Amino acid sequence: MGFWGSLLGAGLGWWTLGPIGAIMGLVFGHMTEEQSGFLNQEKDRNSQSRNGFLASLLILVAAVMKADGKVVKAELEFVKRSLVLTFGEKQTADALLLLRDILKQDIPVRDVVHQIRVNVPYDSRLQLLHLLYGIAKADGHFSEEEKHLIVSIAQGLGISTSDFESIKGTFGTDLKSSYKVLEIEEAASDDEVKKAYRKMAVRFHPDKVAHLGDDIKKTAEEKFKSVNEAYNKIRKERNMK
Repeated sequence: MGFWGSLLGAGLGWWTLGPIGAIMGLVFGHMTEEQSGFLNQEKDRNSQSRNGFLASLLILVAAVMKADGKVVKAELEFVKRSLVLTFGEKQTADALLLLRDILKQDIPVRDVVHQIRVNVPYDSRLQLLHLLYGIAKADGHFSEEEKHLIVSIAQGLGISTSDFESIKGTFGTDLKSSYKVLEIEEAASDDEVKKAYRKMAVRFHPDKVAHLGDDIKKTAEEKFKSVNEAYNKIRKERNMK
């Protein structure tokens, strides 16, 4: 029956259908269960949610890598390093097996993004974009094609402009980036800064993606930490109490 058939038999998840299911079905068609350890066959809802999240991540990573019309070995190395930080060596090795085959497929990005938007909660979509943006920046270079595609993906996922700018700000180091993380202007009052901090601390709380697994929750904790760091940097600059 093969891994794909076994996975379908374990219980249909939303991601096994539509454009994502079509891509993953082609990828899994010639793989064994041992080669496909990045996903699992558990029937429970959390496992299906995690599988959908991971399949979506790999497909979007592949789309961004292909955006400029070429995929070089150095890009795969940067992606590998980024994935290792989240998933560890073993799961990353499994993920790269899938990614290499996904890169060979035609990816209908608009349809894939629409499927994700319909089936994945907003909090998880935020975390998906945060991971995607970090991986895309891993090589220190953004081509115009990659920038355009990531903006298009964010819009298709229904991510607000302010949340997208907050995610971008996470990867900055200056004071201006700190204001972007909190989604406020530099002219905001101290009370507005405090209010924004409380709002963002709730929005990006790691517990909101805990159902996706400890590794995904860990990356959410990094975003949560950046919110605290941004607030503390602004407080220090303003001498706020």
